[in-house]
Amino acid sequence: MAPELAGSQITALLETVPGIASVLRSPVADAIVNMIRAGAGVAEFRLEDAEELVQYAVRRRLIGAAEGDRVLQEGRASVKKRRVAKTSIKRARQRPARKPAPARRQGKAAKKGR
Repeated sequence: MAPELAGSQITALLETVPGIASVLRSPVADAIVNMIRAGAGVAEFRLEDAEELVQYAVRRRLIGAAEGDRVLQEGRASVKKRRVAKTSIKRARQRPARKPAPARRQGKAAKKGR
């Protein structure tokens, strides 16, 4: 059996080997960080992160499976609406601009007033 690492040994290992912290990090921790960034508007919402957190909550019996399913359905619906809105905005931007209307001629009344 392999010996267990003490807290100070883990800290030393994390400082010594660059990038190992991201490999050892929990997917739940990544999901929490990503959700915080999305909530702050710094990053985009990712459905994968929501699924990870809901699965974690269901496994730990923090929420029921039915509630988890409802939350994920709401998330999926929201993501779908955003995608539709983004594509319609992109299409509107891609449409060619209308040509300006030709200048109108001045009527007889306008000419007499000169």
